[in-house]
Amino acid sequence: MTKLDLGPGYPESVDGLPYRPCVGIMLINRDGKVWVGSRSPEANKNGYDYKWQMPQGGIDAGETPEEAARRELYEETSIHSVTLLEEAPEWFTYDYPDEIARSSRKGKYRGQAQRWLAYRFEGSDGEINVLTPPDGHSAEFEEWRWEDVARLPELIVPFKRPVYEKVVAAFSHLTI
Repeated sequence: MTKLDLGPGYPESVDGLPYRPCVGIMLINRDGKVWVGSRSPEANKNGYDYKWQMPQGGIDAGETPEEAARRELYEETSIHSVTLLEEAPEWFTYDYPDEIARSSRKGKYRGQAQRWLAYRFEGSDGEINVLTPPDGHSAEFEEWRWEDVARLPELIVPFKRPVYEKVVAAFSHLTI
């Protein structure tokens, strides 16, 4: 397995625990609305009501953030008709609350370092399928909708809110 090359600017470990390298995807439709999905009960098993969030996921060994973003977007939504608009200028991090840090990922990570990418959705809504994802992946979401960019931070679980505020600041000019 190839070691991840996360490039300059990747956050250092804190107190001996690293951040899990991930990507986040802001998917923007032709009307300037952003895709959000409602987490499935299985994906919400750690006790936090995540409810609405944008697609995100881990970066695998040998993947660039852009390759990981396209893979995660497809695995979680079946969407492949996208055009890359922009990549956030830096890694955004959040720490897991203690109860998640202990139970999630076997206490291996302190939180996530996310590289966010914005894409234009070029397909039709009929392409989106969150209930039966491709290639046998488990459903991450149980429903989805298009949302105003300004509302995104209030929809996310509180411990991720500062990251969503940074994502909105980085990409809101793309929704106009």
